[in-house]
Amino acid sequence: MFRIRAVPPVPYSRLRRVVRVGAAVGVAAVVLSVPAAAQADPGGSSVVAANSLPVVIANLRNLIMGLLAGIATLFLVLAGLYWATAGGDPTQVERAKGALRNALVGYGLAVLAPVLLQVLRGVVGG
Repeated sequence: MFRIRAVPPVPYSRLRRVVRVGAAVGVAAVVLSVPAAAQADPGGSSVVAANSLPVVIANLRNLIMGLLAGIATLFLVLAGLYWATAGGDPTQVERAKGALRNALVGYGLAVLAPVLLQVLRGVVGG
């Protein structure tokens, strides 16, 4: 009669390695099967930079100003919340004053961001 033998289990680490190698080979095969990718042809003129340096610096300035103003507004709201819930507690009032100070520093940096980036533009020659 026929005898049924148990198949020994494949170690999990070996199976994982086979799956990794198979996935890498599959991705490479798909990428190389596209003619433009196989020949490294960009399909037209290649653009080195999307924006000029002054445009990049202006975008950076707007981003920095927005982030600083947002964080300063958060500290201003926290300062008001701390102050309103202090109830005469001196440590809570000091905490509110510290948050208010941080908010003012943040607003000051947001106002100075264009000046600092103008200095950076002068340094790099843009």
